[in-house]
Amino acid sequence: MRILIESVPHDQQRYETCGDYTSDGETLTIKVSHTLDDYDFLIAVHELVEAYLCQKRGISGEVIDAFDMAYEAKRPEGNTDEPGFDNDCPYRREHRFATGIERQIARELGVDWSRYEQRIHDLSQKAKA
Repeated sequence: MRILIESVPHDQQRYETCGDYTSDGETLTIKVSHTLDDYDFLIAVHELVEAYLCQKRGISGEVIDAFDMAYEAKRPEGNTDEPGFDNDCPYRREHRFATGIERQIARELGVDWSRYEQRIHDLSQKAKA
């Protein structure tokens, strides 16, 4: 498998997300919204772990995309929850595990988790403005 990870301007994401992945069966493409170098890395690691686990467990990109896009379409104003934590999320287990890895690496890098989350939240708010 070929893995391509790139940092892109937030407005170039397919929908309102800071990290996204697609696969054509040969190449896994991960796009992270450009924030700060350590933050980009953390988002990329999360997406890589989540994507790989989903692939191994037979959770298709189509199922993930359908859930995420529906979640975003019905998101209440002011809600900053991640779709992957929703009880009905088909990749909830994979998302939670990837977040655990992401948090461990953040701690190792000395990244303040609350500032990191705020920066990601700010991307969404900026996009809505």
